[in-house]
Amino acid sequence: MKGIKTGTLQESQEEGKKKRVMQAPNRETTWSRSQMPRERAMSGPRFEQTIMELQPRPYAAIELIHKQAVRWTHDRVVSCDGGGGPLGHPRIFINVDKPQICWCTYCGLPFAHEHHRKHLESLPSTSFPLAPQNDPVEVEEPHRVTDEAFAQR
Repeated sequence: MKGIKTGTLQESQEEGKKKRVMQAPNRETTWSRSQMPRERAMSGPRFEQTIMELQPRPYAAIELIHKQAVRWTHDRVVSCDGGGGPLGHPRIFINVDKPQICWCTYCGLPFAHEHHRKHLESLPSTSFPLAPQNDPVEVEEPHRVTDEAFAQR
């Protein structure tokens, strides 16, 4: 039958302990004061299966969002709706006048004004990459910036 695995469900004690303590595959500890450590949160009847390989383990979004490349614009104000549709968020408008990277407060996508590109490239480091890095976690760019009226999305 499809989806049924046969074999023993065992893991070493050291490996199991390490997986129970890590918050996410890319994050060792909590990143928010209100977040419970994984070892305390993963308890109760929902988590009777204690072999951690079989439990859901999404990557920590706090680190993944900083792998998104900056969306450059020629306008002073950009809008972000998270891609629109049911998977998006309410549309907000972001002022990119200052020579810094500005991000959407809902989804975290970074935006910057093209006029400030040289300044941002001259900085020793930025919190977001200034160009696509071809990282598999990069979100496709639904916010394609153009010079056409009403074309930015």
